[in-house]
Amino acid sequence: MKDINKFIEEVFNKRYTCKGYDSEKQVSDEDFRTIIEAGRLSPSSFGFEPWKFILLKNRDVLEEIKPYAWGAHASIEGASHFVLILARTPKHMKPGSEYLRHIKSDIQKWPDDLLKQRSKKYGEFSDDDFDLNSDRAVFDWTTKQVYIPLANMLTTAAMLGVDSTPMEGFHQEKVNEVLVKNGVYDKEDFRLAVMVAFGYSNREHREKTRREVDEVFEVFE
Repeated sequence: MKDINKFIEEVFNKRYTCKGYDSEKQVSDEDFRTIIEAGRLSPSSFGFEPWKFILLKNRDVLEEIKPYAWGAHASIEGASHFVLILARTPKHMKPGSEYLRHIKSDIQKWPDDLLKQRSKKYGEFSDDDFDLNSDRAVFDWTTKQVYIPLANMLTTAAMLGVDSTPMEGFHQEKVNEVLVKNGVYDKEDFRLAVMVAFGYSNREHREKTRREVDEVFEVFE
């Protein structure tokens, strides 16, 4: 067990946000599939899986978003894989939506009696507990769910020796506009939440810096 603990700590100590990629090196199909599986199998609130992952390979579209994605230039130019992580739009996440019916009935396969209980509980959660009573509030909550698979994908990549770059450095409206215009996704169903690149670094990275554990962890008894 100690060896596993040491391995996990080493992975997190070595993982960093890659600032430049070697365009000659490609992530293997097997490794990339494992990274995507880490995202697909991630947990989400109520198990609603409000995400979609798109591997964006089209060079014309990549070049078109570049002026509006200042944090993605190095990744667009050299990364092996450039992934869009989308969040479902609020209409899909509201109680009673067809998407949630599909998840609960077809994917989770809840029997009718428990399905009603689950639906009632989510309605109470949405209206009272988290006050998801505006489209903005729903999208913000959904985006928080999307960051769970993002984190798992980053960690899995690090375990495989693959470098990565999560990216929020883009103009949301303009990048969404370009992607929708090019038919990458339907704006009625999805909105871009975050981007992430995978590949192999072309430079040395400085030593990792983090606050000490006593600054971020406390026991209250």
